Amino acid sequence: MSKRLLVFFGVGVVAIAIAVVVILSANKGSHLELQGKILKVRTGALGEGNSIAVMDFRVENPSDRPFVVRNVEIALEKPNGEMLKTPDGDVLYGATISKSDLKRLFQYNRFLGDQYNDGLGLQDAIAPHSTVDRMVAAHFELSEADLEKNKAVHVSIQDVDGPLWETSASIR
Repeated sequence: MSKRLLVFFGVGVVAIAIAVVVILSANKGSHLELQGKILKVRTGALGEGNSIAVMDFRVENPSDRPFVVRNVEIALEKPNGEMLKTPDGDVLYGATISKSDLKRLFQYNRFLGDQYNDGLGLQDAIAPHSTVDRMVAAHFELSEADLEKNKAVHVSIQDVDGPLWETSASIR
């Protein structure tokens, strides 16, 4: 009788293992996340005490659902690893340049070079199983020298359903 019990127990364990593998593989594409990195960071002075940071990045959506942009935030990291903060102690986020204003930004500020990629704007969708190159830009009320004293720029992009993609790159 114990031999028969061991056989049934073994068959049960194998059946459960197969079920777990099938369930996990069937839901693999349901987890919405982006993968990617910033390819290039460009900075420049817009005037005394005003500067701009432009980030070109490549991102892949390996899931089965589109990633629809809800919010884009751009912040700076100081050389000591802390985020740049306002006098109140909150993280200082740059004023994100809208997708429609990027063309004018590059047209009137030739020191930034050419606009290589389309801008990423609110409600833009990154299709399932696709890779795209996009750009975002932010205005900071800092001189270009103060902007370039920072170690890195952080970009956070949030989906309308909540998932968040974050990446960073060195300013220099």
